[in-house]
Amino acid sequence: MAEPTTEEMMILSLSPVKLHKLPHLTDYLSQLPTHTNPLQHNPFYHPSDGFYITPSDVILRQIVYDLAASDAASAHPASAYHRAGPRRHILFEPSSIRAAIVTCGGLCPGMNTVVRELVLGLWDLYGVRQIFGIKAGYRGFYSMDPIQLNPKLVNHWHKIGGTVLETSRGGFHLQKIVDAIQHRGYNQYSIMAQVYIIGGDGSMRGAVEIFHEICRRKLNIAVTGIPKTVDNDVGIIDRSFGFQTAVEMAQQAISAAHVEAESAVNGIGLVKLMGRSTGHIALYATLSSRDVDCCLIPETEFYLEGKGGLFEFLEQRLRENGHAVLVVAEGAGQDIIPRNEAQKQERDESGNPVFLDVGQWLKSELKNWWSRDHPNELLTVKYIDPTYMIRAVPANATDNLYCTLLAHSAIHGVMAGYTGFVPGPINGNYAYIPVEEVAKAKNEVNTRDHQWAWVRSVTNQPDFMRTID
Repeated sequence: MAEPTTEEMMILSLSPVKLHKLPHLTDYLSQLPTHTNPLQHNPFYHPSDGFYITPSDVILRQIVYDLAASDAASAHPASAYHRAGPRRHILFEPSSIRAAIVTCGGLCPGMNTVVRELVLGLWDLYGVRQIFGIKAGYRGFYSMDPIQLNPKLVNHWHKIGGTVLETSRGGFHLQKIVDAIQHRGYNQYSIMAQVYIIGGDGSMRGAVEIFHEICRRKLNIAVTGIPKTVDNDVGIIDRSFGFQTAVEMAQQAISAAHVEAESAVNGIGLVKLMGRSTGHIALYATLSSRDVDCCLIPETEFYLEGKGGLFEFLEQRLRENGHAVLVVAEGAGQDIIPRNEAQKQERDESGNPVFLDVGQWLKSELKNWWSRDHPNELLTVKYIDPTYMIRAVPANATDNLYCTLLAHSAIHGVMAGYTGFVPGPINGNYAYIPVEEVAKAKNEVNTRDHQWAWVRSVTNQPDFMRTID
């Protein structure tokens, strides 16, 4: 038998492992009793060895290592998070639980699915019967009566776009929200011993504040956030729910723009896609479509005039192919769009800068450029903005399944007494991540990796790096 080669015998040491601390209700309520997980007696489950997750089950943040540099890698602790899933013992007595579910911020495919699966998971897996929906986002905690949810009511919600609970931006008043959670109770604890917050990065920052205030008051209330952002800009987790549906719908808009461009003399199909600070939808839709000639995202700068600029590239494409398709994320080019002082200071209800419409601006600039440099030639620019069409549709099959796994992961964690966390996949395995980390983390497109290089190889677009003569 041949001796093992040096390559076969290389071993990577991952010790030590830095396990991110996950907040738990017993951190400040040490005398809480534990209960046997009702899944132990659930007729649909047959718990066996390995069914219940233990505190030593972890998910590594980084799974790619250079074996040649293994000594250097092992010198730095590997980052790890607690694995998501059911625990053998729980801290809540299901019959006394009152859970609240709220949807915040903009719409996203899958919001109704998450709500539905939270209700069904709490009801069927753990026997919780007091489940409430908070209407109109954070302001609904203190300004509206909650609605009681049950499996029959939410049964068809996954087939509906938007959020049946309704949503809004702003309205975050910390003391009013926590007061409402605390004082709408039937005992010394709370009417809402569990709070499930579905929202984007701003809503997750609000969840952090709610979590801290509940801890300060030492309330027996667990808080979890389920990150919702169609832009896929939440960090740490693999992806946000609704993103794959958004990419699928974006391709339809790109296909329409391609048909319009091909059907005109010197036709340009211009598509604006969602992506305030990150260009993931534009990137993935471009790679999936293969009809795109140029993709502009917030992570990369671009310019219009001169050598290596957008106009020069599009003129070349029009000469070669007779048409072109341009995809732009809404946050791209915001620094080069002219705006007055009032526009520079304008903010939306969530405190974010109000962006100007880069699509309309590009359409105008393209027409001005062509009429100036090619006054006797035809040019047709068809502008498509599918933003509200994309975010308002129901989730596709993949996102529906993902929403179910997120909801069940959140329920298992909360029932076990964890609080101030977010469930989500890391390298394909579901973990619990402190909500403070998620609220701070961003998932931006890395324009130095192979994926962005792949985009440029598909489109053949310039890098928009100005050359100095």
